This record gives sequence, structure tokens and C-alpha cells, in this order.
Amino acid sequence: MVEAEQACRIQACRIKVRGVVQGVGFRPFVYRLAHGYALSGWVLNEGEGVEIHIEGEEQALESFVDELVKQAPSAASIAAVDVQPAGAGGLTSFTIRESELRAAPSAGIAPDLPVCSQCVRELFDPEDRRFHYPYINCTECGPRYSILLALPYDRANTTMSAWEMDRPCSDQYREPSDRRFHAQPVACPACGPHYRLEIAGGAVEGDGAAISRAVQILRDGGIVAMKGLGGYHLACDAGNSAAVRLLRERKYRKEKPFAVMPRDLDTARELVRLSGAAEALLTSPARPIVLADARVELEGIAPECRELGVMLPYTPLHHLLFAAGAPDVLAMTSGNRSSEPIAYTDADARTRLSGIADALMIGERPIARRVDDSVARAGARGPVILRRSRGYAPCQVSRVPTNFPILALGADLKNAIALSVGGDVIVSQHIGDLEHFSAFEALRDTVRDLTAMYSVRPQDLVIAHDLHPEYVSTRHALELEARERIAVQHHEAHIASVIAEREAWNVRVLGFAWDGTGYGHDGSIQGSEVFAGSVAEGFQRVSHLRGALLPGGDAAARFPVQAAAGFLAGLDGLPDLTAPPFDFPERYGRTVQLLRRGMRTFPTTSAGRLFDTAAAIAGFTRPSTFEGQAAMWLEQLARRSGPVDPYPFPFDGNELDYRPLLRAMVQDRRAGRDPASIAMAFHAAIAQGIAATAAALRQEHQYEAIVLSGGVFQNELLLELLREPFGDQEVWTNHAVPPNDGGICLGQAALAAFRIHSHA
Repeated sequence: MVEAEQACRIQACRIKVRGVVQGVGFRPFVYRLAHGYALSGWVLNEGEGVEIHIEGEEQALESFVDELVKQAPSAASIAAVDVQPAGAGGLTSFTIRESELRAAPSAGIAPDLPVCSQCVRELFDPEDRRFHYPYINCTECGPRYSILLALPYDRANTTMSAWEMDRPCSDQYREPSDRRFHAQPVACPACGPHYRLEIAGGAVEGDGAAISRAVQILRDGGIVAMKGLGGYHLACDAGNSAAVRLLRERKYRKEKPFAVMPRDLDTARELVRLSGAAEALLTSPARPIVLADARVELEGIAPECRELGVMLPYTPLHHLLFAAGAPDVLAMTSGNRSSEPIAYTDADARTRLSGIADALMIGERPIARRVDDSVARAGARGPVILRRSRGYAPCQVSRVPTNFPILALGADLKNAIALSVGGDVIVSQHIGDLEHFSAFEALRDTVRDLTAMYSVRPQDLVIAHDLHPEYVSTRHALELEARERIAVQHHEAHIASVIAEREAWNVRVLGFAWDGTGYGHDGSIQGSEVFAGSVAEGFQRVSHLRGALLPGGDAAARFPVQAAAGFLAGLDGLPDLTAPPFDFPERYGRTVQLLRRGMRTFPTTSAGRLFDTAAAIAGFTRPSTFEGQAAMWLEQLARRSGPVDPYPFPFDGNELDYRPLLRAMVQDRRAGRDPASIAMAFHAAIAQGIAATAAALRQEHQYEAIVLSGGVFQNELLLELLREPFGDQEVWTNHAVPPNDGGICLGQAALAAFRIHSHA
């Protein structure tokens, strides 16, 4: 909530409203508000947001300005309201004018919204003209970002431009009292797009017939690819283990959890334990996948995981499928083969998904850009976004003190990009892992998309990128035309992302950036870095994990025993780890030989590989089939244990020494201690070590807040264990962007802004 910069004390005002105010019913809201106070004037969309000219009695004008912010539509996000005196034009009515684009646009873009309860009621009302229409929407709900082709947000600039409204829809669109007043995607069965089901040997035409056949395929254990808001999903019956197994086989997704979609909130409560905060996330306008503790086991959905990812139906099609008899819980996953970007065009879906799905539910309305589902959790320190996409992107998340346009290209894993226009930092949807060429193509598309949307000229751009010279994102940064390029160290960007969310540029912090890997200023492989300083003044690396050896480089991330060979190399008197109870596979012995020869071995301070080593000691000796799997397994294992004393993890004034910690783990495992207890003692040691480091550095560095970021701090158990040792100290974590590499781009943009400012 913001306040107007000055009260309106005259009989005419010109008001500019910035933020996410297009595509959220803001102009109809202004229209009705003006009529409620008997004011005249006009409202229109323009490049920076919404502009209003308002005339009338002084008291009514003041009330109008006050209510403009207080009663704004729930989907709006107001960043600023500027009220200036204006000359009265003698206007006698209030109108919505055609949009104007006088300069490069900077207005916030509304994310896609879930179908609202009023539209759901109409969807199932036999007397309503949109009965069972899968594209029903109004000003309160429906597609936004996924159909937008250009700003300002008008129907002509969306993928709905091909459908001309019929007379009844047009009347509703123009009627101020109607819920569809200026709803840009408005349509009905007579004038709008429809669905068809494509199956082997033909197609089922008509919304109702297509949905009925799709439901039958799902109930028979088949797989259906269905077009949603931002791309295709693959769906099957979550309660049918054979169907789930078939989906894993066809998608080449061995163990990574699937999300599930229950038919309603009551069914969700039967599946998972929902706290008040988790339920608020689940039912929020973003409708993310929410991770919560499972109440039931669904075979094959989330192997070896105590959490389920649950999302509620958010499109009319979802509601129609369940109403037509679809299984009460559907397994839902992105329409792709593992690690590829989600398919969002019909042609791509036919090419890539026909070998996975038994049928394709194809909708006629085109999707302008892929927007995957978001993933969130009601965390120990508040809500945390683990994948930021549908429902959140591309909203503004910060405002940096520079007017230079900045394009931040993020990292290579969990890539997302950020664009700063006029100081407003907009973060894109999740793009993916750039090791896959199709994901790199998606990165290029997103760069072109966002810069074109905001009319940013390449020659004006400042490009921020990761320090790693071999990152795909770095190489792309060097290919793009730019005014200037700024390399940003990976872990400094993690810390800056947390600070940028709060715009606390001058606050001195002690920042812990713990993750799998990041390129250091000295060219080393880092991953457990502690920084002191501020975004405005810069950061100093003041501590880290004791260096270990990383055999095979990045390949060690896929094989926990390979990482373990490097971390255990400095320990004397180890037992034979290829024998019970450790049973390390042959790869461990081969890696030890590589270490002895000094072949392809690199120094590292990676916290991620330390977690992998601990997982291997506790029993996870197989290859990881997705990023972070071993660490996730270790956390799940630890939660089976009660409280235990931590292993020793001493801080010597400069670095944390993992050797006593790992030695104690090996000894306890050899002695037959319960692996769950070992895993819990490891987590307790990590928490104690972080807290001890912060306490030891407080006097010297005089920090005001502790910052925690990086993939390691997705670990909820670790955050819970840090509550007591940190006590009442100010602790900041990510909330608007992910703590993993999906938030890197925000930190890059923030640090680049201050480096430009220092020599502009």
C-alpha cells in the first residue's frame, strides 16, 4: 500500500498510477469509483501504468484519491501514485479512453490469474450462456501474461485478437456495471476458442465430447497432455501406480517427484497437512504448487519424500475435467521430457509429447510464451518460492537506484532473467537448466520477449552476468549488443538478491551464500561463502568452508560417493568404505585412484558437495537422478530422528573445518548408529557451525542483519535448527525470488545498478 504524494486540494487532478495496474480490472474500477463520487474525467492505459484525469468537488476528489489505493482490485500491485494539479476541462462525464503509448513502456505486467469463484458458478449454471465453456473469464480472473503480445494490455495486443466478440460479449465488455467490463480475453461458446482431443486415428471435436473422452482415458490408466495457461501438462490418475510408472518411463523421469492436483481444497487436506500459512499459499491468486507434509502415500508420486507438491485447479478446464468424473487426484507434471522446457505451442506438443501422452487436449487460444507452474512452501522463516513462474512472473520485485536499463542473465541452473526499466526490476518466469539447448533457446526467446515488450534498445543496455567464463549465460551475454557488461560473482549475487527484495542497500549484513558451486574471483570452485558488507559499498569474503578436493569437477554433483572421495581424502584411518555398512560402489575406488594421481581434481569449498558426502556416509550411494536429490534424501532421513547432540564442526576464525564432523559420522555409522540419528546430528552440526561463525564475526564486522541464501537454505530442517542459536537477531531470507539459482538474476541486477551508479 502506498500513499498519494500530495493530497488533491483543487477541482481537477492528473493522476499517474505505476505498478501492476493493467490487466487486473483497474480501469473499470476507476470508472466505477469516479461515478460513485459523481466525478468526471477519463482513465487510460499508458506506458508507465494508468493515467487518470479527474474533475469535481474538492472533498469528492480527496475521497477518490484515498479510495484509489485502499480499494484497488486484489490482483493489482500499486508501486506509486503521483497526483498533480490540472486544469479543469469542463468535462461532464467519466470515460475509459483508448490506450496511449507516448514513450517506452514501463508498466507492470499482470501475471496469469486463476478462474474466480463467480466464473466457476457460471461455468456450472445450465442457464448461463457460458455453461461448460472452458475459456470462461472476467476482469477478476484468467490469462494475462501468457496471452500478452505487447504493451499496453488491450485485446488487440493479445492472442485473443483473432476472435471478434459477438454482440452479447461486446455488450458486457462495454457495460460499466458488468463483471466483464473491459475484460480483454472475454469470449463465449459462440464467438471464442474451443478445445479438441487428438488421439490415434482422429480427433474428438467439441469441448464437452473432448473432455468426456479425456476423462475416460485418465480413468482407464492413460496419460493426457492438456493445454493450460502457460503450456502443456501431462496428467494421469495419481492413485493408479501403473499409470504413474508409465508416465515416469515415457518421460524419462526416474525419481524426481511429481505434483498432484486434487479436485478441491477438502481433498487437498486429506493428502497433506496444511498449516494456515500453507493453505493461504495454496489458495492465493498465484495458485502455486505448495510443498507440504504428506498424510497419505501415493505410490510412485514422490519416492522417498515426506512432502507432496499440491496445487488446486486453476483453469476452467481443470474444473470441467473433475466435474466430468476425472480421478479425484491427478498427477500433474510439465509437458516435456525431463529437464527440457515445457511445450507451449500445439506443434511442439504434437512433436514432443505424442510419444508420452495417449491423447492431446488442444485448445485453440495460442499461448504467447511458456510459463511453467510455480513451486512454493510455507517455510520456517515465512513463505518461500522455490520456482518462480505462473502467478508470480513477471511482477516487479524491487526498485534499484538507476535509470539505466539493466538485463541480468542469471545462472545456468534454474535460469531466470531480470530486466530493470526505469529502476523497476522485473523478474522473468522460470526458464530451466541451460545445459539443454532447448532451454538456451528459451533463454534467448525470453530476452527478446522482455526487451521488446519494454522497447529497450540494445545499445542502451547494461548486461549483468555471472563471473564464470564458461557459463552458457555468460557466453550469451558476450554475444548480445550492449552499452556495458558487468560480471557479478555468483555468491555475492545470492546475498544481494535477499537485500534487493528489501531495498536495504546501505544495511551492513553478514551473508551466508551456501550452495553447490559458484565461480570465485580467484577462479576456484566455491560454495560456502560468508560475506560482510552492503550492496552499496560492496562485499568482502570473510569466511568459508575448509577447502576440499573435487574429483571430476561438476560430474561429482551426480555421484555422491565421488564427492565423498574428495572430502574424505584428508582423513586418516578410514575403514574400508566399500565394505558393509557403507557399501560404497566401485566408482568410489576409481575416484580415490584419480585423487592419488592428481587427475582432474579441483579445490572446492562447496557446501552442496559436503551434504552429498554426508548422504553417502548415511547410505545414499547410488547416482543422483536430479539436482539436490542426495541432500533432500538426507533431510528426509534426519526428520525420522528426534533431537540429538550435534557433531563437532569447529570455526577457527577463518574457516569451518568439516573433518571432525565427517570423521564422527564415519565412526558412528561403522559402530551401527541409526542412520536417521546420524543425519540429524549432521544437520545440527551445520546449524551450530553457521551460528558460531556469525557470533565470532559480529564484533569485527558490526553487521545489522544476517542473510541466508543459496540452494542449501531450501533445507527447511536447517532453517528450523537455526531458530534457537540466532535468537532475536535480524535474519533475512528470500521470499520474492527463490534462494536457489532462480534468484541470482535479481542480485546481479542490484549489484550492477550500484556499479553503474559509482561511475555514471
